[in-house]
Amino acid sequence: MKSLIEKTSDKLVNAFLKNKIIKPIPSKFTKKLIEAQKLRKLCERKITLPIIGFKAAGTGIPLIKKFKEKEPFYASVYKKNFLKSGRRVKINKATLGIELEVCYKIKKSFFSSKGLITMKNISKYISHMAPCIEVVGYRQRKKGITSFGDLCSDFGANVKFLVGSAKKYKRINIGNLKTNIANKKINQSVTGNTNTVYINPLNSLRFVLNKIKKDKINLDKDFWVFTGSSVGVVPIKGKGIYIGKIDKLGSVKAKIS
Repeated sequence: MKSLIEKTSDKLVNAFLKNKIIKPIPSKFTKKLIEAQKLRKLCERKITLPIIGFKAAGTGIPLIKKFKEKEPFYASVYKKNFLKSGRRVKINKATLGIELEVCYKIKKSFFSSKGLITMKNISKYISHMAPCIEVVGYRQRKKGITSFGDLCSDFGANVKFLVGSAKKYKRINIGNLKTNIANKKINQSVTGNTNTVYINPLNSLRFVLNKIKKDKINLDKDFWVFTGSSVGVVPIKGKGIYIGKIDKLGSVKAKIS
């Protein structure tokens, strides 16, 4: 007889692979982040698709405090959910919204590094940086967020990532860049700042890299890290083109249908 966590992971993995929506999973896997992490890792072990990188989630400090957590979490990002800027993304009733974030391309030499990644040594592992739109949502028929476990257990709630033009990495004041995501067709516009992302996106990157190292993950190739939303989870109020802009980094587009 399969255990409940095995059965639940099978259902989630099947939904992930076939783009299906299932009924909500048992709350015992979502109330506490530690239990959600176990389920997420089990699901990820069952997926053989190429991993393109990792996402940080729950990076807003007010959100961390609201849900009484100590830190964000991370999840794997698969190649099938990685798109170029401007591509079409079909949404459904389980879609939570759209986010705008900074992403970094990390050199595979990171995997042979020793010791912790710090704000002093992190730069030598970064090759490029870019603006990114993430469409977030569940594989389940449920709405809203009641805990980090809701998001974490469902693959970090990542649906699609659209990446703008990448620039060679250079140190800038990444913790204080104005951001905006807008859909002119429906007159929706939300502004933000990179300082809302776990102090700053570079610190969020440091967090993810150290978690990857702790979990002994090795891709043996360059990979992306998506650092968390600078505008929160913005509700998608209509279809059409959403354009995200980050000062000094550029823009990125998503065609929502």
